[in-house]
Formats: sequence, C-alpha cells, structure tokens
Amino acid sequence: MKKALITGGTGFFGSLLKTALVEKGYFCVSIDLEKDDAVCENLLTIQGDIRNGEQMNELFKTHKFDVIFHCAAILAHAVKDKNHLWTSNVNGTQIIADMARKFNVANIVFTSSNCLWAQNFHRPVLETDIPNPVEIYGKSKLEGEKILLACSPQVNSVIIRCPTIIDSGRLGLLAILFEFIDEGRKVWVVGGGENRYQFIYAQDLITACLKAAGHNRTDIFNIGSENVKTFKEVYNYVIQKAGTKARVASLPKKLAIFAMKTAYALGLSPLGPYQYKMIAEDFEFDISKIKQTFNWSPTMTNEEILYKAYQYYHDNRNDIDSRTNVSAHKQAAKMGVIRLLKWMS
Repeated sequence: MKKALITGGTGFFGSLLKTALVEKGYFCVSIDLEKDDAVCENLLTIQGDIRNGEQMNELFKTHKFDVIFHCAAILAHAVKDKNHLWTSNVNGTQIIADMARKFNVANIVFTSSNCLWAQNFHRPVLETDIPNPVEIYGKSKLEGEKILLACSPQVNSVIIRCPTIIDSGRLGLLAILFEFIDEGRKVWVVGGGENRYQFIYAQDLITACLKAAGHNRTDIFNIGSENVKTFKEVYNYVIQKAGTKARVASLPKKLAIFAMKTAYALGLSPLGPYQYKMIAEDFEFDISKIKQTFNWSPTMTNEEILYKAYQYYHDNRNDIDSRTNVSAHKQAAKMGVIRLLKWMS
C-alpha cells in the first residue's frame, strides 16, 4: 500500500483528493491547520502546521511517504495578516521540500496557480511563459515553485498550474455569485461579459494529480477546461438551469475596475488584483502538454462545473450560512461593499 502525505487536507480540494486517494488504495496522512473530522480506515488526520519544523520532522520520521500532494495554501482574501499567508505558502513549502530531501521522498505534486500572471495574453498561456504575479498570493505560489524546482534531481516535483478549482462544495467568493443567482437578482459582468476565463473541475484535477504522482521527473503543467465560453454565456447557462429570475447585467469596464481597486485598497471588498483579472480579462491555459504527456482530458466545461457548484449552494444554503472554522473555500466570503450591488439588483 502506497503512503501519501496531503498538506491542506481539510481544504476544499484537499478533502476531495484524500477521499479519491483512499479509494485508490493509498494510506493517507492529512495535515491541516483546521481540525479534520474525516474518519476512514486508511486515513490519519493531523491538526498541525507545515511551518513547524519539529512537528514535520517527527511526522516524516514516523511515516515513509511515497508521494507528497502539497495543496496547503492561505488565500489573500481569507486573511488580513499577509505575513501569515507568506510564511504558510513559502516557508511551509520550504520545510516540505527539506523533509522530502532528508527522508528520501521521491515525488511531490504541487498545486500552483494561474495567479502567476495578471495580464491578458490574448492567447492561451504556455508553460514557458515567464510568470509575472502582481499580488502576494501569486508571488507566494511562484516562490513555492522555485523552492520545489530546486529539489531536482533528488526529488521529482510535478507542478500543476491550476485556474479556479470548482466542484460541489466550492464556495468562497463564488458564493457571492450564487447568492445573486439564487435570489433572482442581476448578475453583474464587466464590459458586456465577453471575456473568457478558464476553470478546472476538481475531479479532473484529481485524475491529473494521480498521474503526476508516477511521473518520476520534475516538470510543469498547465491544466484547465476546454471550449471556454464567455462569462455572459456561462452565467446565462447557470441561470437557465437554476430556473430563477436572475439576469445578466453589465457594468462599464473602466468604472468597474476603478471601483474594485479603490474598494480593495480601502479594505471594503474581498476582490483583489487576481479577481480584477478573472472578472474583466481573458485568461486561458494551453493544456496540450498535460493532455499529451498524461493522456488526460477534461470531462466538464466551465458552465457545467459552475452549475454543479451552484446546485450544491442552493441545496445547502442554510448550513453554509452557519459554518465556522472551515477553510476559505468551504464557507461564503464576506461581501463587503459588494452588498451595494446586491441592493441595486
């Protein structure tokens, strides 16, 4: 039985990944800052901090891991303490890398991010494009990549650059969108909503992670959905399937971006530089490399993925509203000044 370490195992994606790994016959050790109530015969859950070198050394000394799935990350909109974000995402990754070298763990799979960029390329982004993050989360992910790449050839690190990961249960900032749809309000897009922004279905990412665990060399891959439609088309699809009175409405692009930047700078909105890009620009990864290397293909489109996540929100809204002490993606983000848009809707 192969043994895997999952960092961030109580998070949205980590929770799904550990379930899939156990089903595939792995013995999984999950570590997270949050308490994990999952119970399974081949699962050990630990409430801990990957920045704690002594705790991590003891963990690696006790368990001989075949692979590490490094999913732990603090999001920019989830915390006010930026030092906590940086040390968790960067120093924590350094400790994971050090432990892998010290205890001869052969493979690390790291979920990186499209936050490495904030510009519109007007074409699909390649693995060879030079990252240029503009905010702390993207910068922390880039530093994490550099740390893991430096482990080669002693440790094989497969870096998977992910757009927004969505499945049933994904909330966070998406919960704001879902609330507008569920209540039949105007769903606002910027500049007509003609921009395209790629998602990835969590189950498709899990499939790729499992393949990456056996890649046995250091490599970087983009991942994402295919046949990416405009935001306007995706939202209209979800609204039609949801059967609510919601409708897509447009905000002038320049005015909307200025308002988002100002509100974020004043601490009145959860939407930061990454969200400006997502809401107003095109961004799509070229995924030909991962398709060819792993014989992998996405199984769901953006609109199908988003509707699945909305349906979960609709079915569990009362429970969602009362959640505390869970990861950022498992609870609804606070609207802040966005509530003004809700009153206008």
